[in-house]
Amino acid sequence: MKDYVDPPLVNAAELKRWSFYRALIAKFLATFLFLYVVIATVIGHKKQAEHCGGGGILSIALAFGSMILVLVYCTAGNSGAPIDLVMRMGMLVSKKVTLVRVMEYVAVQCLGMICGVGISVGPEFLEAPPLTSI
Repeated sequence: MKDYVDPPLVNAAELKRWSFYRALIAKFLATFLFLYVVIATVIGHKKQAEHCGGGGILSIALAFGSMILVLVYCTAGNSGAPIDLVMRMGMLVSKKVTLVRVMEYVAVQCLGMICGVGISVGPEFLEAPPLTSI
């Protein structure tokens, strides 16, 4: 006999809670900042003129590790620690979160990914030489 109640798969009452929207904002900012910092670090490493001019591969590894550490620490209280979408799907299958919450997290994290990559890579496209016609 179970001593707990499984949450419903779809719970529309979550859409009325401030904590739900606070979690969405945290997920967006975490995904945005992670991709912005990491991709900007990789671009900066590739643009180095000297072989020993910067941190090299170690700086990229430190950017990945420190960003995950800081973002999980900062967003764990609002939206749960996982930044990874696959972990959210596992939580949905095990009935730890509702379908509404997972779908909103997927949408917000995809938007954060697009914005983070767009801002970090955008200046690279603006500096590109114009295309010539044949």
